[in-house]
Amino acid sequence: MEAAAEGAEQGGGGAGGPEEPVVSLAEVLAENEELEKEARAVLGGSDHERCSYSQGAVKRQALYACSTCTPAGEEPAGICLACSYECHGTHKLFELYTKRNFRCDCGNSKFKNLQCKLLPEKGKVNSGNKYNDNFFGLYCTCKRPYPDPEDEIPDEMIQCIVCEDWFHGRHLGAVPPESGDFHEMICQACMKHCHFLWAYASQLAVPALTKVNSLEDKGIILNVEESEEQKKEIKKESGVEHQEKEEGKQIEQFNEPSTSSGSSCPEIVTKSEDPVCKLKELQSKQFLKKDTATFWPSNWRSKLCTCEDCLKMYSELEVQFLTDECDTVLAYENKGTSDQETDRRDPLMDTLNSMNRVQQVELICEYNDLKTELTDYLRRFADEGTVVKREDIQHFFEEFQSRKRRRTNRMQYYCS
Repeated sequence: MEAAAEGAEQGGGGAGGPEEPVVSLAEVLAENEELEKEARAVLGGSDHERCSYSQGAVKRQALYACSTCTPAGEEPAGICLACSYECHGTHKLFELYTKRNFRCDCGNSKFKNLQCKLLPEKGKVNSGNKYNDNFFGLYCTCKRPYPDPEDEIPDEMIQCIVCEDWFHGRHLGAVPPESGDFHEMICQACMKHCHFLWAYASQLAVPALTKVNSLEDKGIILNVEESEEQKKEIKKESGVEHQEKEEGKQIEQFNEPSTSSGSSCPEIVTKSEDPVCKLKELQSKQFLKKDTATFWPSNWRSKLCTCEDCLKMYSELEVQFLTDECDTVLAYENKGTSDQETDRRDPLMDTLNSMNRVQQVELICEYNDLKTELTDYLRRFADEGTVVKREDIQHFFEEFQSRKRRRTNRMQYYCS
């Protein structure tokens, strides 16, 4: 706030001089609250004091890669949140956001000159960990860093929920829907690997455009190769509207909203008691496969078939996590936010606990007076959209102290 105020004063000075950007108090508070919310969501589900190695392969946690200890050319390695603070605090780190089923590598055989300060006794390698180019600061099919100093095209990075790599929106083969319209994305390569998902995509996926922009910012149309058989199927499908009406009830039932929420989800996925395979039903209908990424709504995982054959297929493709709604990044973020709110300690309460009864009452009264008056004072600036200057804050506390002294002088103390 102070910097903004000084900048405003300087900018409004000399004639013809460039004006410094002015930020209102409301904007500062809103931005700070949003940043804190994001940090609590991503880091809240991870322990910042204890190395996560002892937990084994953690279901989902915030991870980092150390470019200082494991540069390009070395074996990739990932470290947990606590080790990023304690063991690599002065190193160059790549933030990997979150990864699933990963065990902290800090101090193992991949780190030639470093021993973990939090948990020195570790195995040489974690054979269950999976790595990609993200661990060397490279992302997407273009294998570029983020942010990329040579890329002048504004673009959003989206994480694939299967391979967990990050992709530029323009490199997904289709223009992504608005960010609020979809919950998860599966990239082109993973859709080829999990080809069965195309049957679900025809009913569940959020529609995406097929026009993409090249690096030269020229409009091109995605070339989707369709076989003659697929073209016949599309024509056939368009000519039998009565068949769609007959299937309407089944589709409506399939698309019923999930009763699960982002913060509460079943821990164990059991085999479906329904003898009918949902996947086979969908595969019996016409659907089109494309060479594009797909975008999915928030409840789509609960619609996947969990019959014995499908569970076996998920295991063979190593995508069992798709049926686990607790695997989602949203579930992790919600848990982190909830844990942070629960564990967050109030410094005022800590101070009160160290005082006697009389001191507690006096402090609470003083605190409430200060909080109420300062809130009312600052609200005027926020409502008017004006900048809070240094002298405004100084003036408030001078007035507050003056009022406090006047109240104290009028008070009479009695003792029994």
